Amino acid sequence: MVSFSEQNGLHLPPRLERLQNLQTEIYRQLQLLIPDEVTLYDSFQSEVSGSPLLRMDILERHPYTHFLRLTYEFRKDEDREIAPDAHIRIYTDARMAEVTSYNPDQGFRRKAHPGYPPQQLFRRCWRQNQALDKWLSYRLHQGHSLATMKPARDRINGKQVLPIKESVRSL
Repeated sequence: MVSFSEQNGLHLPPRLERLQNLQTEIYRQLQLLIPDEVTLYDSFQSEVSGSPLLRMDILERHPYTHFLRLTYEFRKDEDREIAPDAHIRIYTDARMAEVTSYNPDQGFRRKAHPGYPPQQLFRRCWRQNQALDKWLSYRLHQGHSLATMKPARDRINGKQVLPIKESVRSL
């Protein structure tokens, strides 16, 4: 028998421990997509039959964190459209990853402030990370993997890129 008056866990507020577990799962899924060549190239793409072109740009590299952009690219003649536009911070030392934004203006909008209610910020973070987890799982199910992720000639925004080792030689 189904009871609509009982709490089934769906309406309970997210907990920090569950968010950390979710971010660990996101990190695990990303490790199935990010090739070893990530140290040499800034942009990658994955083509799988029956799926849109998956694009990934490495935006920042630091000793223990990386910041990347992950999206599908839809092409129609000369027009390009991207969706969803996920910005992801990877913490290699903690083996966790989190989505920081799902829009291209992520660096220009203030998402947090000491005056903002912490519970609403936490819930938004929970929803965004849940959405990323489901999207990553779906992409892996479609067949995107380390084997399909190859270096791309340009960034998601269309700017031409050079491999890091070539750009360092020219300096």
